[in-house]
Amino acid sequence: MTPSVLITSSHWAEPAQHILRNAGLDLVFMDDPVDEAALVQAYRARPYVATVLRGNRPFTEQVLAAASPALQVLAKNGAGIDGVDIPAATARGIQVLVAAAANADAVAEHALAMMLSLVRQLGPLDAQMRRGQWPASTFMGTDFRDSTVGIVGFGSIGRRTAQLCAALGARVLVYRRADSAPVGEHETEHDFQRFLSRLDILSLHCPLNAKTRGLIGARELALLKPSALLINTARGPVVDEAALIDALQQGRLRGAGLDTFDIEPLPAHHPLTQLPTVLLSPHVAGVTQQAATRVATITAENIVGALSGQPPVPGRLINPEVLSTP
Repeated sequence: MTPSVLITSSHWAEPAQHILRNAGLDLVFMDDPVDEAALVQAYRARPYVATVLRGNRPFTEQVLAAASPALQVLAKNGAGIDGVDIPAATARGIQVLVAAAANADAVAEHALAMMLSLVRQLGPLDAQMRRGQWPASTFMGTDFRDSTVGIVGFGSIGRRTAQLCAALGARVLVYRRADSAPVGEHETEHDFQRFLSRLDILSLHCPLNAKTRGLIGARELALLKPSALLINTARGPVVDEAALIDALQQGRLRGAGLDTFDIEPLPAHHPLTQLPTVLLSPHVAGVTQQAATRVATITAENIVGALSGQPPVPGRLINPEVLSTP
């Protein structure tokens, strides 16, 4: 019987499909909704040696139990694995691999685009002109150059965002714990409260985990300048959404650029959609043609390498302890 790979969506990049098929693997696609019940049913109906995780699917204890013992590799088509029960996967000997850094440039460019759009007020200017207004006589912009941009999460995306901001003349300040490695040419701040108080723009690039969930709440938002902007291309729950809405409504924050949310898709008539100082995009910061192909091909390579017993590329295996699990 040909070993099979389950893909948790109805489509995937053709070059990645070719990599898996050339390795002698059969591909099975899923249609939405891909929820816990659908995943359990899929694994009970057929054994899969690997799974391509597209989107934020619930790989819970129950799902992983249904997938065992056949499942050897769970490969995220991207970097975020907050929906995966890592201890449960490790206990079952399942390697959890990510396409680390494959879409870093795309996400960093999106974050920068949001910063520039908000700083230069492009959204409000566009809206006024579409209403037949000509706000040239009353408009006064501000420069992005010389803004202080704070980076939280200095992985591949955070590093690239810092580089882009610095190239345009911004001062980059990186938050790092005192025991973290140095960040090279950028200034670091180890005190989170002092870090927040110094910023004109806060850009979030950290993973979602127990430490970062709700990292930016009412207390942290109050430490930012009222003229500050918040950019979130990480994960929605890193920010207390209710506290953010309140700060924006009360004018305690100048604006926000958000690509991720507590609930996705964002519900119709959500309070964030009613705020003119908020720039919204539907979790597509890393979605470009070039990035999609890079992410998918790395994901496919991760699967082929793991199934053939090759050592994982550094930074891609989330649970390296699985390699020593009996």
